[in-house]
Amino acid sequence: MDAAAADLEARQLRILRRVADLELAAQQHRLGALSISAAPSGGEAETGATEARLSSILTARGVLDFTFRRVPADYYDRPLEERRDLLRADSVNQLCKSIVMVNTQAAADVVDCSNPKNSKYYVVVVQYMARLNADSIKNFIYSLNEKQIPKKRFNMRLAPEEESLKLTGFVHNAVTCIGMETDIPVIIDEAITKLDKDFFWLGGGEVDLKLGVRTSQFLNAFKPFVVKCS
Repeated sequence: MDAAAADLEARQLRILRRVADLELAAQQHRLGALSISAAPSGGEAETGATEARLSSILTARGVLDFTFRRVPADYYDRPLEERRDLLRADSVNQLCKSIVMVNTQAAADVVDCSNPKNSKYYVVVVQYMARLNADSIKNFIYSLNEKQIPKKRFNMRLAPEEESLKLTGFVHNAVTCIGMETDIPVIIDEAITKLDKDFFWLGGGEVDLKLGVRTSQFLNAFKPFVVKCS
């Protein structure tokens, strides 16, 4: 075989290998094989500090099916359908947010999050398309305390932005319930746990970083309160 023929054969083999790699990647995407590598491979953007930190927390908790995606700066100016497509989510129903709520009527001695059953603050994970029902959260916490605390001591409201930043360490539109500065009890809307796909998206710690995670693994790892609150 002359040099030209050998070179042609080598190029054909490289093309065939590339086609095979693309077919495998497409198949994995269809199957929803969502995973994250321990270290970035050649040619990929280096993992940022926030992504690396949250990945470490997730894997330490036994969460293996998760992924991060960067989004454009105008992400929040776009309709939910475009956000869904940017994240390659199955439905807009999977797009969720983490909201810090404060009990404005808590007793004077309830000043922190040391008691998950009667915390000053809660982080609520709810779908973007849903309407949060604060009264449902109030009623849940009241029942959680076996009605031993007067109902008037519960009044859940959105925490001020600066308070949310101090508690979580995350700015507006970047808040996630994973890796917060404070160990705030987490409430997840029951509707998210009943989605057809066992997967949802939430903030990733930076405004342009989003985190997708397997719902069942998230529930097992973080043990949030599951409440019908929308």
